[in-house]
Formats: sequence, C-alpha cells, structure tokens
Amino acid sequence: MKAAVLGGGVIGGGWAARFLLNGWDVAVYDPDPDAKRKIGEVLSGARRALPALYDRPLPREGTLTFHTDPGAAVTDAAWVQESVPETLSLKHRVYADIAPYLGADTVLGSSTSGFRPTQLNAQGGQGAKAIVAHPFNPVYLLPLVELVGDAGICLRAADILRGIGMHPLTLRKEIDAHIADRLLEAVWRESLWMVKDGVATTEEIDEAIRMGFGLRWAQMGLFETYRIAGGEAGMTHFLAQFGPALSWPWSRLTDVPEFDDALVDLIAGQSDAQSGHLSVRDLERLRDDNLVGILRALKATGSGAGGVVRDHEARLGPDESRAKGPITRE
Repeated sequence: MKAAVLGGGVIGGGWAARFLLNGWDVAVYDPDPDAKRKIGEVLSGARRALPALYDRPLPREGTLTFHTDPGAAVTDAAWVQESVPETLSLKHRVYADIAPYLGADTVLGSSTSGFRPTQLNAQGGQGAKAIVAHPFNPVYLLPLVELVGDAGICLRAADILRGIGMHPLTLRKEIDAHIADRLLEAVWRESLWMVKDGVATTEEIDEAIRMGFGLRWAQMGLFETYRIAGGEAGMTHFLAQFGPALSWPWSRLTDVPEFDDALVDLIAGQSDAQSGHLSVRDLERLRDDNLVGILRALKATGSGAGGVVRDHEARLGPDESRAKGPITRE
C-alpha cells in the first residue's frame, strides 16, 4: 500500500512515520529543500518510540521517497494526507494540482485543525474532494484522528486508520476546530488570563494539569471522570452538586485577553525559564518516553488509548520481521 504526504512539517512528518512503520510505502512532497532532514528527524524519533508500545514486531518498514512534483507523489496512493500550512487558498491550489492523479477510491485527508470540509472543497469541481483527518502530535504515537466530511469516504478512512493503529472519531456534523481543539482552546484561553493576571506562571499551570486531572483524562476523559466524582449516586449527584458553579465567576471564556507583545513576551519568558534548558529534540524524546510508558500501562488494562494499542497489536502477525526501507529521492 502507498500513502502520500503533502507537506513535511511536524504533522506531515508524523503521518509519514505512522504509515511507514506500519508497512506502507510513503511518498513525500514538500518544496522545502530541508524537508528530507526534517522528515528524517521525525522518523528517527518514531523508530525509537513506536515499536516500544508493542510486544509484537511491527510490519516490515515501507520505502520512503521524496518528490518535487505533487502529482508524482500521489499517483497510485491509497491515502493522501495534506498537511500544508493553514491557508485555505494554498490548500485549494494543492487539491487542484493533484486531482488528475488521484484514483477513484483514494482518500484525501487534510490535517487542518480548524477548516471545515465545505471550506476545503469550496473550489467546486476544480480540485479533489477532501475530508478532515485531524491528528494529534506526535502522530506516530497518539491514536486519535478526527474525521469530518463525506460519510462514505470517512467510513473507508476509518478502516484504513484502524489498520495503522489509530482511533478514528467521526464527527456528527461540521464545526469550526472540530471537537478536541475546541476543548483545548477553552483551556488555553483560561490559562492566558491566569498568566496575564499574575495568578499563575506557565510552569504552575502545567503542574496543575500533569499532577492532577491530566492523569485522569488520559484514561477516562472528562465525563467518565466526573461520573466517578459523583460517588455512588453517579452523574446525577455530581451535576446537582456542581451544576450551580456554572453561574459562578470561575471562568473568563467569553472574555479573551488582548494578544499583544507584552503578553507574548511574558509567556515566552516564563516558558524559557521553565524548559529552555532542554532542546526541542530532548523534549520530544522525553515526551515520547512518557507517552510510551503511559500507553503501555493503559494497554495492560485496555483502558483509553491503551485499548487502541492492544487492538492494533492483535492485528500484527507474530512472524513479521522489521527492516528499514531505503530513503531515496526521485
């Protein structure tokens, strides 16, 4: 099977690694002359981390190629993942360029974090028909992919994604920023106010998440966590007890701080003090090691994302052997 990745940044590189390490051949198109190095660094991290999730070997690694023409990259691909910058006109140009080279059953997914399928396909008959296939970084480890768009295409896409160890979540309707990013944006906006108002630093907010509710969310999410908080009486009791808080001044979600240079400098300075002693590669390796440990622990009980890893591992044949495919340039 062949996948094509259009755009070789952090997300595009993660997609390439996810497909490649699950036995797919991957063709990358990115006009950036440094794309090969960037993809190589993401792939290096994925080769180190992804196999550590499983107690069976992954399939034989596919072949990675780089292309200077998007049409050549997508030819004969069963899946095309567009991960170019979040500029709608650019996405439309890319879709128009590749449309003549796509097969009738080729899935064209966009990594867009905010655009809706009707926006992606607003060029009418001038381009390929895309669905939203929004992943989370690192794509090669985190299983969630939000699917939005044509029901038939999303159904085919979901089957392919499960085959490479991912968890497709098909949205019931189009909505700006989908599900997960809307939730993240709410936490982000509230955090910006707390930093701006001097209530907490960036590090203190991160501590509140990773030492507390973040650990619960990793296995149960939001509603199941709150159901337990209701005790034996369950969710009904929780809502009765904490529902009135919705009218209390606990949040400023309807009020966004001015995103000026002063706020940017304040946050960037605190972030540098918090993590500036580590390189980006150091932080990525730390993140991946922690995710592998958490995911393996969840796999033992089949909880949350660990259930996805467990199901994917069951698909892996016990006699598969791993071998690295060559990296070539067209």
